Amino acid sequence: MSDPVTAPVAPASEDNTVAIVAYITIIGFIVAIIMHGKNKTALGAFHLRQALGLFITWFVGSLILGAIPVIGWTLWPFFSVAMFVIAIIGLLNAVNRVHKPLPVLGSKYAEWFSGAFA
Repeated sequence: MSDPVTAPVAPASEDNTVAIVAYITIIGFIVAIIMHGKNKTALGAFHLRQALGLFITWFVGSLILGAIPVIGWTLWPFFSVAMFVIAIIGLLNAVNRVHKPLPVLGSKYAEWFSGAFA
């Protein structure tokens, strides 16, 4: 039984290499941007936007938590694990060629970065 809320799946002919590489560290994200410049796909652009939002959230959240003595330092490992799990979810979506926003802020990332990587 199919879920009507599920995001569209990219055609099998559409290469998902950019989408996958985008979630593999910041260096992978940069490599994915370069690869996307040579072969633009809707799937690649979608996952580049999701990965950009994820990495910005991870970086800014870590800075904020790192600046809060004791409580922030205690919460930081949990935040990092949560961000890692969300990155894995994004990676699995990319492998499966699904245009599905990441949990929590994924729909906002799509809105905020809608003009990026077009």
